[in-house]
Amino acid sequence: MKLVKVAVLASDPITRAGAVSLLGTRPEFRVLSEDTAAEADVVLVMEEHVTDRVLSRVKDLARESDRVTGPDLVIVGDHFRESDLMTAIECGVVAILPRRETGGAELVAAVLAAGDGTATLPPRLQGALLSQVQRMRRDVLEPNGLTLSGLASRECDVLRLVAEGYGTEEIASKLCYSERTVKNVLYGLMTRCGLNNRAHAVAYALRAGAI
Repeated sequence: MKLVKVAVLASDPITRAGAVSLLGTRPEFRVLSEDTAAEADVVLVMEEHVTDRVLSRVKDLARESDRVTGPDLVIVGDHFRESDLMTAIECGVVAILPRRETGGAELVAAVLAAGDGTATLPPRLQGALLSQVQRMRRDVLEPNGLTLSGLASRECDVLRLVAEGYGTEEIASKLCYSERTVKNVLYGLMTRCGLNNRAHAVAYALRAGAI
């Protein structure tokens, strides 16, 4: 059984004590203190209002953490602004639960799911996130030849053909590029992303969902 290190942040001491008591009785969790929250796998943030102050604390945790992406965050609150959703996702938030509708069983399930990398958002926020991502793709990425994966569209085109087993000459012919252009596209991608070879580049693109 995987042991999930979890910390609880709440401005209300009674709320925090209740959550710590609940999680502390479960063998799946090791509850850390607030001072060591940056070392946690999952941080549970319980606030009625998710304010700029709360988001600032969340950002600090990501910076303080030894993990590349910081701890995964579960927010339990009744007032969350849709305009803050992208910021929250960038800070590592993987679940947002309505406080009034979240009991002990739901809380435990959400923290366990976050420990396994599963995201949970209410339907309203899922729709808002999708709309924001679509706007970002349309207004920012596509005008600059980029995709949501962070790869340029022509990098995706080249890697798709590499994955299908085509060589440089065949790729150049299919895409109406010169062979030099194909090589430059691959070299630029591998240099930028720290990839070792074409197979590594294809694997990277597959994991990113680019091809």
